[in-house]
Amino acid sequence: MIRKLTVLMEETRSEMGRPLPQPLRRAVACVVIANPFAGRFVEDLSELIDLGATLGGLLAAEAIAVLGIPGTEVQSYGKAAIVGEAGELEHAAALLHPKMGAPIRALLGGGAALIPSAKKSGGPGTAIDVPLGHKDAAYVRSHYDAIEARLPDAPRAAEILVCVALTGGGRPFPRVGGLTISEITGKDGLR
Repeated sequence: MIRKLTVLMEETRSEMGRPLPQPLRRAVACVVIANPFAGRFVEDLSELIDLGATLGGLLAAEAIAVLGIPGTEVQSYGKAAIVGEAGELEHAAALLHPKMGAPIRALLGGGAALIPSAKKSGGPGTAIDVPLGHKDAAYVRSHYDAIEARLPDAPRAAEILVCVALTGGGRPFPRVGGLTISEITGKDGLR
């Protein structure tokens, strides 16, 4: 069912000519899968819902591996999907929402905040910005970010491109206020 798996890792070492205290790594892992419901309306999307759990674990593990840190040190996460034109947005929702989060959180040793997500329809080469937010507290503004994912040959009409993004930190030199990492309680997913 998986046609392709790709992992992009970027490492930022300086910003505006200022070196970062330590490099910031961000990774986005993507798979291209066949859409079992392409070209037809199906009421029961449980096949995609269950597949979302499998892909969540696979993609998070791949992203953690390229970040080179333990899952417990991941600070931000996000997920996204692009459905080829023979599918519908609900196919992306089925993959991303009901079950994908649990295996990601298991590999990270937790994550009280909602996993930000994005979905869209498009053809080969369509880009999507995978939104990022702190895994334990949504109000940590230093971690509001996104990373772009795009594959030149995906998704084809009857495919879905699915992405999970993880980071080892927030934006370089954040200074717009908000909750700091040291203030996180991690109980309600907000603070």
